[in-house]
Amino acid sequence: MSQTPTVECPTCGAPVEWSAESKFRPFCSDRCKLIDLGAWASEEHKIPVRPDAEDDLFSEEFEPRH
Repeated sequence: MSQTPTVECPTCGAPVEWSAESKFRPFCSDRCKLIDLGAWASEEHKIPVRPDAEDDLFSEEFEPRH
């Protein structure tokens, strides 16, 4: 008989069973899930990129749209 893996809630650190019954996994609750979503929306969480990555996107190599 295998034991269900447990992870920590990314918001509050509470233990969460990693199973189909854990409705909000990896979060422990809807509240923690919404707190995390709010952090992304307010840009508290960001995905790191190179400082010049935007230059690649908006370079002069492409023809302007008309």
